Amino acid sequence: MKITLKRTEEQVELVKAMASRNREVAYEAQQALAEFIGPVLAEVVNQAPTLSNLFTNFQFNEMDSPSIPLDLYYDITAPDYVKVYSTTVPGGLPTNTVTPTSQEMKFSTYRLDTAVDFDKRYAAKSRMDVVGKTFTRIAQEILLRQEATSANLILGALKEAKTNGKDHLLSRTAGKTLNLADFNEILTLAKRINTAWTGSAPEGGRIKGITDLIMSPEQVEGLRSLAYQPVHTGAKTDIPATDSMREAIYNNAGIPEFYGISIMEINELGENNATGSAGNGNQKFTKVFDTLVGSDEDIRDLIIGLDRSRESLFRAVAVDSETGTELNLVADDQYSVRQSKIGYYGSMEEGRMILDDRVLTGLKFVKS
Repeated sequence: MKITLKRTEEQVELVKAMASRNREVAYEAQQALAEFIGPVLAEVVNQAPTLSNLFTNFQFNEMDSPSIPLDLYYDITAPDYVKVYSTTVPGGLPTNTVTPTSQEMKFSTYRLDTAVDFDKRYAAKSRMDVVGKTFTRIAQEILLRQEATSANLILGALKEAKTNGKDHLLSRTAGKTLNLADFNEILTLAKRINTAWTGSAPEGGRIKGITDLIMSPEQVEGLRSLAYQPVHTGAKTDIPATDSMREAIYNNAGIPEFYGISIMEINELGENNATGSAGNGNQKFTKVFDTLVGSDEDIRDLIIGLDRSRESLFRAVAVDSETGTELNLVADDQYSVRQSKIGYYGSMEEGRMILDDRVLTGLKFVKS
């Protein structure tokens, strides 16, 4: 992620005006840049390929109280009460609420904010790179808070998810990587969970189940290895992949998708082991999931399956009544003349919710 300000004559003059000794001129220039760059930062954050953008957005006016009519998002044979997952503070663990399907479900929103500053002399010298880096930092800090909140909500819902008494998580021994049999089994599990409201195949007759798999670099390595490793190891013989399959995997080394399933590779999943190899121990999201599970199991890695064809993951975000942007960016006026600083304060109000945990499946790797 990188915000770059073009060195045009108008922008150079605007940045220089931010360092003016006239307070009114300086503040007006700072605020003008904030109003210009705020919508750009919001767009950058919303397009980043992260867990937070797996959620479906809907906007509400900042003075409103957002809600969802649950009866429109559940089929007619759904139970009278459903379990809805949400979080009330940024980065907090999720809570689940048993709610009647006929009820209007209120979103719990929270504020994500950040504040940055830089020395006035950089503005006076029209250092566009410094100003650009300042706004990049604002977007990064908002994005990190969104990512932590989204991950905790998804992991908490996955840990609790059950359908007709069936756990949404498969289990394998730690130290192994995803193989073709595991991949096949997790797809079948998701299809059994994701049925139509009649209990039969969904509309169109095709059971989708999983559209995306989120996994660690080590698990993606396991998929790449199918180009040269056996796809099945038996007692007497190893079964290799077909030549056409090996060639397809080899030519698609980046693995953006596998068997029609999109693959999302993130560093926060992976080995949860403090004594692991350098750079491969105590990965953040795996460690969070291990803490959620508790002392019953020792979770070493995790693969998350997600069905994005169903509307379940939602993000409500407030829009500014004046600018219409999601990120409210203003000039920070806390600095005095003696400090020679220019500051910006950015905030965003949002709330996240999972209405149907059947969209989540997974494969956990536990210590034997």
